[in-house]
Amino acid sequence: MTRLSLILAAVLSVSLAVPALADDVTLGSLKISAPWARATPKGAAVGGGYLTITNTGSTPDRLIGGTTAIASRFEMHEMSMDNGVMKMRQLAQGLEIKPGEKIEFKPGSYHVMLMGLKQQLIQGQHFKATLQFEKAGKVDVDFAVEGLGAQSPASGGGHAIPGMNMK
Repeated sequence: MTRLSLILAAVLSVSLAVPALADDVTLGSLKISAPWARATPKGAAVGGGYLTITNTGSTPDRLIGGTTAIASRFEMHEMSMDNGVMKMRQLAQGLEIKPGEKIEFKPGSYHVMLMGLKQQLIQGQHFKATLQFEKAGKVDVDFAVEGLGAQSPASGGGHAIPGMNMK
């Protein structure tokens, strides 16, 4: 093999091993970025999902719910500290995204609770969900599943290069 052939073969093999990065999804003036979830232990009944929503418009909207085939319920929750005690509560009325605001769903803060999981969330896999906004309507997103204790999506798009620590 020539040197060029070896280089091309190496580039091709690496590109096939790297999953495509998740694309941002736009719905009207809302931009949904980096949807990801944590892997769950076998038999877990709940899972957590995370994403970023940016409102580039001039009017507020509200994330009021969602659905996914992998769970019985899709709820929005908030975690907060109260006198040194971590508390979690469901956002039954949803979550408002004001004009120009960027809301980050992340561990220890706002997050999606996937209740009544029908399958284990396994690192490296994906699942589809539909987000429901009060004004903009529905939009489908693809969640990438990260490691059990992940604190953020790998590579900013929910994927990592196999064998490399991107944190």
